[in-house]
Amino acid sequence: MVGSLIYLTITRPEIAYSVGIVSQCMQCPTNVHLDAAKRILRYVKGSMGHGLWYKKCDNVLLNGFVDAYWMGDGNDRHSTSGYCFNMGSAIISWCSKK
Repeated sequence: MVGSLIYLTITRPEIAYSVGIVSQCMQCPTNVHLDAAKRILRYVKGSMGHGLWYKKCDNVLLNGFVDAYWMGDGNDRHSTSGYCFNMGSAIISWCSKK
């Protein structure tokens, strides 16, 4: 199930963080993790009519945003970083890494 959720993050970037947290626990999952995965699926089902809108833009500019949170996770002291790039009104690339 988590593999399908990871694949779904390609078109639904708003669930990437939640799916990343759930996928960290797949070595030894419990009912709590299954419930969290089901909750993500219920969110996706309930928001099928929502999405990103790309409109025609006269001024096409490339914008980039980058952020990092150094050693922010209290459990393992790993850093989290991410970026997104927009061209006009369209997101063309994004990433979040731990």
